[in-house]
Amino acid sequence: MSHRFNPTSLREYDIRGVVGETLGPDDAEAVGRTFGTVVRRAGGKRVAVGWDGRDSSPELEARLVTGLTKSGCDVVRIGLGPTAMLYYAEAELDVDAGIQITGSHNPADYNGFKMVLQHTAFFGERIQELGRMSAAGDWEEGSGSVTDQEVMDRYVDRLLMDFSGKPFRIGWDAGNGAGGPIVDRLVKRLPGEHHTLYTDVDGRFPNHHPDPTVEANLEDLKQLVREKGLDFGVALDGDADRIGAVDGEGRVVWGDQLLSILAEPVLQQLPGSTIIADVKASQALFDRIAELGGTPVMWKTGHSLIKSKMKETGAPLAGEMSGHIFFAHRWYGFDDGIYAALRLIEAVGSLGGSLTALKDAMPAMVNTPEIRFQVDEVRKFAIVDEVLDRLEQEGAKVDRTDGARVNTADGWWLLRASNTQDVLVARAEGKDEAAVERLMAQVDEQLGKSGIVRGPQAAH
Repeated sequence: MSHRFNPTSLREYDIRGVVGETLGPDDAEAVGRTFGTVVRRAGGKRVAVGWDGRDSSPELEARLVTGLTKSGCDVVRIGLGPTAMLYYAEAELDVDAGIQITGSHNPADYNGFKMVLQHTAFFGERIQELGRMSAAGDWEEGSGSVTDQEVMDRYVDRLLMDFSGKPFRIGWDAGNGAGGPIVDRLVKRLPGEHHTLYTDVDGRFPNHHPDPTVEANLEDLKQLVREKGLDFGVALDGDADRIGAVDGEGRVVWGDQLLSILAEPVLQQLPGSTIIADVKASQALFDRIAELGGTPVMWKTGHSLIKSKMKETGAPLAGEMSGHIFFAHRWYGFDDGIYAALRLIEAVGSLGGSLTALKDAMPAMVNTPEIRFQVDEVRKFAIVDEVLDRLEQEGAKVDRTDGARVNTADGWWLLRASNTQDVLVARAEGKDEAAVERLMAQVDEQLGKSGIVRGPQAAH
């Protein structure tokens, strides 16, 4: 026996695809057989399994469990919950690995698998290796056991264990994602006054797409905050490992701005420590970390890559523009949108009590959203290399951490290849609109030299 995956489903950080087209129940069983084999060969045997609220999740979960047990692994089923609850279970239960069935923030017809092995993200080349092993039928044999374990209440207790936030009036939008039941439990126990939206889990996402980095998806939360005069609002993505936020005036507080707020109390307790952000983050963030006495590190985009860099540098905190926030300080080092929300409540309380005032105090930068456009998969990395080589010949100041990040007197621009799609991503930030236009003109000039014209926006 062997099984071939659709190659498009084997991604940089997870396995993900459109159910019924590029991913299905047979793939789920093969993930179980193959990942189970990897666990066994690493000297492990027990695997925690969780799933998000998508309509396809229960069927995929059943077949995943079958595959794991056929490889000789014992499965601990933790049930429906956010991805971070699976990460928590993998850290705290007596298991050797974990798999979450989740489509993250993708549309309703997507699903997939995020994996952890021995407390470490499982990604990149290791996912490609799963594909090769499965195609070869290189599987261990066995017959493992299956047990159910209630984790949600323990996870909520852990989230609140050392919480010391002040009472605020807060709006929460769970986006009908897997974080809803956790939010419902938390708000009963938090100080202050809480108003919730869409905490019922519904894999069709009937109210809005569960991606808080796209401003249109925050419209209902902004309206709730304005109507009720709340202090601020928090939104989660489909599997609740990312956070979005709006201040009391309904303005979006973006991922890098949240990180600059969350970093301040951490640096008060751990002076001089390293704080990591991805290459898409504002220069204002890196400057702010340095101003607070921290050591800013710019790193590659991608939750698995950031986690690895945190372990290497001993950083207590890291974040991405996309709203993945990783706390190793008082937490486990994994990205958890719900835990990040609790730390935001604490931080706002300790920094004067107003998220609106904190947003006001930030330097006024003009930046583009992520501009994503489709390119040939074969060319995407080559184009970035061509741009880098030309710029270096011209004597430009270039950062090669992840694609090309170029600093000029106007500000900076970024061009990088997406790890998960046939897409190039551009972004620019400057002191005013005119500066940003000049920066984007440089991007277009470089693309033109590589024979590319920026086409219509590509979807996430």
